[in-house]
Amino acid sequence: MKRAFTNARLVCPNNGVAQGTLITEGDRIVARGQTGLPSDAEVIDCAGLCIAPAIVDLGVFAVDPAAFHAGGIARIGLMPDQSPVLDEPGAVQRAALIGKPGLWIHPIAAATKGLAGTDLAEMAINQQAGAKAVATGRRWIADSGVMRKVLGYARDLGLAVVSHAEDGGMTGNAVATAGEAATRLGLASAPSLAEPLAIARDLMLAEETGARLHVRQVTTAAGFDLIRAAKRRGVLVTCGITPAHLLLSDIAMTDFRSFAHLSPPLRSEDDRQAALAAIADGTIDVLGSGHDPRGPEEKRLPFADAAPGAADAEHLLALALTLVRDERITIDRLFALLSANPAKVLGVEGGSLNEGAPADLVAFDAGAPWQIATETMHARTGNTPFDGLPVQGKVRRLFKGGAEVFRA
Repeated sequence: MKRAFTNARLVCPNNGVAQGTLITEGDRIVARGQTGLPSDAEVIDCAGLCIAPAIVDLGVFAVDPAAFHAGGIARIGLMPDQSPVLDEPGAVQRAALIGKPGLWIHPIAAATKGLAGTDLAEMAINQQAGAKAVATGRRWIADSGVMRKVLGYARDLGLAVVSHAEDGGMTGNAVATAGEAATRLGLASAPSLAEPLAIARDLMLAEETGARLHVRQVTTAAGFDLIRAAKRRGVLVTCGITPAHLLLSDIAMTDFRSFAHLSPPLRSEDDRQAALAAIADGTIDVLGSGHDPRGPEEKRLPFADAAPGAADAEHLLALALTLVRDERITIDRLFALLSANPAKVLGVEGGSLNEGAPADLVAFDAGAPWQIATETMHARTGNTPFDGLPVQGKVRRLFKGGAEVFRA
């Protein structure tokens, strides 16, 4: 089928923003800009809606198609923290297939067996089964010798290593960042130094091995400084963050609301401001939801006993658009963070409106107002710290490989 998207605001990380027409045929983009309409094309009048590459959500913890579709997400990088763990080819292959036909799932295999941080998993076999990267999972690999082997082996296979950056020896059983908020609430806390300590070691090992390292979440000023310096030296490092760590500080925990129990924990306002600066100057490469839906049996508990995580996939775009409205970044730069850069980390197609690119497209109204509400979310469960927040930016339609998979 041919489709012609007319009267659209085309948003492309590679080519900027322009008014025009986008034409797709089958699963590919065949033309864009000021172009004629094929006589046999289905014409979709976008009436000023934005058309952009569908979001590639790197580092989610659950397959939740309804939430992803409502959020404009056509591809996900699935973390290995599943049941069973994605540490053997059968599990990796099943994970890659369960999203069909409406969702591209790119499994991220476990770097070590059972994510235990001791014995290396069979990376080459898992890659053949469909793994697009390897990861340390929710935890940091404490053994530096093991981490060095992980990076070296991944380098030889051309895979990125997705790391969790918190020194476990410092965090222990902490559920908050050390500071005034944690002290007032009496919560077990750890210094934010746990993050840059972990980042510093992994950067040194990545530099020594020549491996590609993606630090899944960097949330501290010291961590951003280390990433900036490493990039200047030519280290092959990228990093990501979630909207929660950009828009919320540890003050959000003050009512013991377990929806604000995240991993890594919310940081100080100073660190949040440093994160906003890191978005603006290009230090941060990826903006992802970290989607981790948790039911009431895991979240409706005292803060210290609740499981960390938030279900933020379906409002990822709306939250991210606040960065554009606040003039911190441009909208084409936003889609580099949401789509082009995560696709590069995973080594998959997507992230542009170039001719020949996959017809993975999101049509959205950047100014449409709505309110995040847990009771109306598409996700399995509504554990989001943004419950009740008014936002702007609504996904209207989503196309995956040229096929429409969502319409609001």
